[in-house]
Amino acid sequence: MIRGVRGAVTVENNDAMEIVDATEMLLEEIIRVNEISPEYVASIFISVTEDITSDFPAKAVRRFEGWSFVPVMCMREIPVPNALKLCIRMMIHLNTSKLQKDIEHVYLRGATILRPDLLKQ
Repeated sequence: MIRGVRGAVTVENNDAMEIVDATEMLLEEIIRVNEISPEYVASIFISVTEDITSDFPAKAVRRFEGWSFVPVMCMREIPVPNALKLCIRMMIHLNTSKLQKDIEHVYLRGATILRPDLLKQ
């Protein structure tokens, strides 16, 4: 079964190093909590808000050993008025035997406001 794993993180500045580092932190946590191996990943979509322009967050994926063959695409989010700024969102499509309810979506830093229903008590 192919499933989607979602996540998001915010940065404080439109800074290349900060963008890639935050994306790495997000991916690392998604991998950890969902026990993901790159050979089971079909693709990764990464979107950014329109105020993130200094670098491609997909560069972070290449920092992980074994992930160089995973297809990654970056795109821009719809610029909705009053939406969360400086936000990087990720969707990983992977083959897994986990049930949908067992997938752990990860929201870090200011992005926790996007899905308060997923916060662990």
